[in-house]
Amino acid sequence: MNRINSDEKSELEAILTQRRVLYLTRNGMLEPLGQSQVLSYLKGLSKSYGISLISFEKQDDLSDYQAFESVVEDCKENRIRWLPQRFHYRPRIIAPAWDMLAFLFLCLREARKGNADLIHARSYIPAAVALLVYKLTRIPFIFDMRALWPEELITAKRLKRGSLIYRAIVWVERSCLKNAAAVVSLTDAAAYYLQEIYPEELQDQTVVVIPTCADLHRFVPQVSGREAKRPIYSCLGTVLSGWFRLEWLRAFIEQAAESDVNALFEIVTRDDPDEVRRRLNLDDNLNSRLNIFSMASQEVHQAIQQHTASVMFYAGGEISELGRSPTRMAEILGCGLPVVANPGVGDVAEIIKKYRVGVLVTEGSEGAMSSAIRELEVLKKDPELPSRCRQAAEEVFSLESGTKAYKDLYRDILGS
Repeated sequence: MNRINSDEKSELEAILTQRRVLYLTRNGMLEPLGQSQVLSYLKGLSKSYGISLISFEKQDDLSDYQAFESVVEDCKENRIRWLPQRFHYRPRIIAPAWDMLAFLFLCLREARKGNADLIHARSYIPAAVALLVYKLTRIPFIFDMRALWPEELITAKRLKRGSLIYRAIVWVERSCLKNAAAVVSLTDAAAYYLQEIYPEELQDQTVVVIPTCADLHRFVPQVSGREAKRPIYSCLGTVLSGWFRLEWLRAFIEQAAESDVNALFEIVTRDDPDEVRRRLNLDDNLNSRLNIFSMASQEVHQAIQQHTASVMFYAGGEISELGRSPTRMAEILGCGLPVVANPGVGDVAEIIKKYRVGVLVTEGSEGAMSSAIRELEVLKKDPELPSRCRQAAEEVFSLESGTKAYKDLYRDILGS
């Protein structure tokens, strides 16, 4: 019979006495977002808490057996109980409802087994489930909003204000804000907005701002050799979401190409490249200088390190954008690169102004883009720019500070 040594016994006792957190998300762990914005946090949190993770994985991702096994091993190594489910796309309204039922069944099962002292719900559908479980079991939950979802759906023209579905989502939002043990917002801008429209619900509520974070051990500046290469202007992530300004991106590419005949362009995205090209509608010359491709999440930093600057144009000025904290901004700044962006998007403008790490564009005209490119050229000549970009990333977007903020929040709610 094998005996357990003292170190193993101490570790086992620590595991058995850990408070248990059930984490709910509709994002897949096989997606870049799941890797960077869920698993990265949970690996750190699992050192102090017993973590069970329910996620919904897309069929195309599940077919990648090697990637799936990699996540399985990653979770096992960090003692995270991963309970992957299949994501349903259609029918459009029924699919989220079906996923909610699956969430509810699994949550109640985990609660009955004693695997949930706290439920951490990432976004609205998981929060609606957590609210139901809370009403049935009194297990506290965190409403981790991520963004202002009903407003995002309106901006993307997927939902009409005042419709039945809109009113249902707003009811969920209001109820979760009121009943959650704590609320997490990605931006100060969204937190201020919520305080204005829900003063009663948030009167005694704990609201914590934790921006999107990046693994800054991976997203680091390239040591040397980039300066001699042709400039590459990039865009990261989806541009077909409905709330990305493709016409602004087209204008930027056209003006940057006119300013520098050597300039190249890259869009690193999981979007269909042919559809992106069709929607951008560039001429043959610019299309030949544009590369559109996807990369595994653990390799994206290698592409960014080759870039000169990166652009991101969201539907700024809309209410929906107050809650947006672009992951790409954290990763770009971490690599020591400046960003070209528009104001009215979460705390983006404030960060750019405070740290002087980019250029703000207020309209998509040729003149505005030409002016932005000239301003960017001046900024790039500043030898302190890379260090300021890195400093901004470390102070605002570091994974360590984000993980600590969540750990402190767990401790405040659970008392340990």
